[in-house]
Amino acid sequence: MRYQANRMQQLRGFYYAARFKSMTRAAEQLGLSQPSVSLQIQALEQELKTQLFERRGPRIRLTREGSILFDLARPLIEGWQDIDAAFEAQRDSVTRGSVSIAAGGSTLQYILPPYVKAFVRAHPQIDLRLHNVTGKAGLAQLRASEVDFAIGPLLETPADILFYPIVTYDPVLITALEHPLASRKRISLKDVAKYPLILPPRSQSTFRFVEMVFAEHSLQHDVKLEVGGYDVISKYVELGLGISVVMSHCLTGKEKLHTAPLKRYFPRRSYGLVLRKGRTLAPTARLFIETSFPNIDLTQIPLRGALQSFGSN
Repeated sequence: MRYQANRMQQLRGFYYAARFKSMTRAAEQLGLSQPSVSLQIQALEQELKTQLFERRGPRIRLTREGSILFDLARPLIEGWQDIDAAFEAQRDSVTRGSVSIAAGGSTLQYILPPYVKAFVRAHPQIDLRLHNVTGKAGLAQLRASEVDFAIGPLLETPADILFYPIVTYDPVLITALEHPLASRKRISLKDVAKYPLILPPRSQSTFRFVEMVFAEHSLQHDVKLEVGGYDVISKYVELGLGISVVMSHCLTGKEKLHTAPLKRYFPRRSYGLVLRKGRTLAPTARLFIETSFPNIDLTQIPLRGALQSFGSN
């Protein structure tokens, strides 16, 4: 490795001396003293067992062997000096690359599809990687830099996380058409607590959201089934196995269910963009956010490569 580093240094000295036809100008270009450049070239000549320059006082001219070496070294040295710019261009390019997003099942099924469809059509050269994870798992992936960002609801925003709301939905009670609550014009939370509930797994924020509301009203309740996926929950509710509280965006209107608003008791829920503080955004990730959610202000989050670093269901 040391030999290779010395050889590159020698070749750079040789290249600039040949290009400028001057040891002094080569030294100025490299930020070295003129004797240092002369010694580099002399060492190179000794190693190659040849003479690279004809020296006539302060003036130098390439020998035949020197011309051969100059043609060989030129693409290497010029490529080396352009490598930083080439790297920056490739890294910061938005014409290629990928975007990794963590999101829960309902977010992937009901919220993201139109955004993903529009982005893929506009930027087919950029790959989208959608990670179906929920709650703590999504935040863990975000903190481990395994994804660019997450999209979903948050009951609480941790100190190291930024949350930008995108859409907001109302909570809705769903029951079978023949359920006793289906005939009630006014339903209280106490009425809901009398019947078995079907909810998403307790690892998901919706379960904790419902639990929190019942706890605030000091009401006992029975979670009969924990089922992943709102379409599956709807199916079991249709079968009369229990009732459930879902967000309005999960209902298509084609379900054989009775629905009733619950916003008197359950606050509206916002689904939004989840970013980690202290982390920069890759250009492709920023492009997805700016084109999909133009109202989100990302001016305080610089692109990856800046000198300073800033930073589910």
